[in-house]
Amino acid sequence: MVKGANDKLTPADVDAAAAELQRVHTIILQFEVPLATIYHTVRFARAHNIRCIVNPAPAVPASLGDLTGADYFIPNETEAELITGLPVQTMEQAAACATALLGKGFRRVVLTLGARGALFADSTGHVHVPPFPVTAVDTTGAGDAFIGSLAVFLAEGLPEKDAVARASLYAALSTTRVGTQKSFPRRAEFATEWAARGR
Repeated sequence: MVKGANDKLTPADVDAAAAELQRVHTIILQFEVPLATIYHTVRFARAHNIRCIVNPAPAVPASLGDLTGADYFIPNETEAELITGLPVQTMEQAAACATALLGKGFRRVVLTLGARGALFADSTGHVHVPPFPVTAVDTTGAGDAFIGSLAVFLAEGLPEKDAVARASLYAALSTTRVGTQKSFPRRAEFATEWAARGR
């Protein structure tokens, strides 16, 4: 992505692409475009029944009320702490943080916790998805690998908790190579790993 181009993305651009956007399974938003455009796109996705994932990266002050229309809110531990002001150093604290975000109006929260795995929370409670042990050499892009693969698994119709577990493995595998996109495993490689290590 080119930061200068990201800064120029406006709500009008979203509206101009409405016909194309209405054909997609999922819209993923990160805080690398103007917040006004993110808020507008969350409303657009909700109005058109398009699955919407918001990843507040990089974390900046934002109106959470304008984001709660998203289907999934997925911060990492640092972002969650900055957004809520709550610590996320233990699993108990992570659960409390996720509960606080649900209390703000989010329907589903996924906290990505690095080597501690992930925590999925909704109105029925929360589930800790344990980590998949790997020998990590470069964690750059692991969050993107998690969110991108989660979007794919959800679009394929997998149950949420299964999709989160698979995304956790996919992200873990991405850390075993140097780089971002080039470190992401191919589907066949992932399928082999999941068959051997999946839960």
